[in-house]
Amino acid sequence: MLIDILKDIALSFFVAFGFALLFETPKRALWVAGVLGGLGHCIRYVMLQYDFGLIASTLSGALFIGLAGIYCAHRIHTPPVVYTLPACITMIPGLYAYRTMLGCIRIYEEGTGYTYPVLLQDTVYNFILTSSLLFCLAIGICVVALFFRKKSVKGIKQIRDLGVKLF
Repeated sequence: MLIDILKDIALSFFVAFGFALLFETPKRALWVAGVLGGLGHCIRYVMLQYDFGLIASTLSGALFIGLAGIYCAHRIHTPPVVYTLPACITMIPGLYAYRTMLGCIRIYEEGTGYTYPVLLQDTVYNFILTSSLLFCLAIGICVVALFFRKKSVKGIKQIRDLGVKLF
């Protein structure tokens, strides 16, 4: 399982790094986006292996990316969205969105035939799953930013300026 986890981290790193290049992320932040993407997807992968469910796993990975993005924004003095957006792209539910669109096309083509109830059920299921996963990604990034970031990145001089009371 360790080799599978390392493969997942490496592939997710390159996906996040590639999208960070497409979004014209500053050079000093490229590796951070890749690492956050790799580790966030790793959390999702490990949780899926332990049967936590796709939605809970995606939310956990997104929360990690959001938390680590705030920390990295403080260290590198760059807005967190520079890292978090490319890192979360590794968890976009593309397969379920594709199945949703394909189901809509099949329903349109076949009409109310014999397989209509099954097609409708599968399409609605894939649509709800896609929407839920995208919602989890948005919540994972935004909630962390709302709770832990009270100042802009330039206004934060030290970790204690984040306003987080741990003890």
